[in-house]
Amino acid sequence: MKPSKPRPRPCASCPYRQGVPSGVWDASEYEKLPQYDGDTGGQSPATFGCHQNDGTVCAGWLGHRDPYDLLAVRIGVMAGSLDESCLDYKTDVPLFASGAEAAAHGMKDYKHPGKAAEETIRKIVTRREAD
Repeated sequence: MKPSKPRPRPCASCPYRQGVPSGVWDASEYEKLPQYDGDTGGQSPATFGCHQNDGTVCAGWLGHRDPYDLLAVRIGVMAGSLDESCLDYKTDVPLFASGAEAAAHGMKDYKHPGKAAEETIRKIVTRREAD
């Protein structure tokens, strides 16, 4: 199996991406984000995959902080499940500074997503149904 690589840019529905409508993802997805905040040794060791379910690594997750500081990236590169390019990934896409900030934004309208969130959800569902 080839090591997973990140997308060139965080996708349009990435929970780490600023400007993505609140309430797009299930609460369980937003609850994962703060697990990657804090000191490296206290983080989740699980790799955060892209929500497009295409086998890539979430570019927003990699880009929201120095990816070398992410425990899961270090483990993944050492184990051969992540490509070494993950260690120095950078993006110019505006991202939330932490998983906690991204989760707070995403959960804000979780119970009552607005029209923009509903449209984003529709696009995701349509794309997944086509696969």
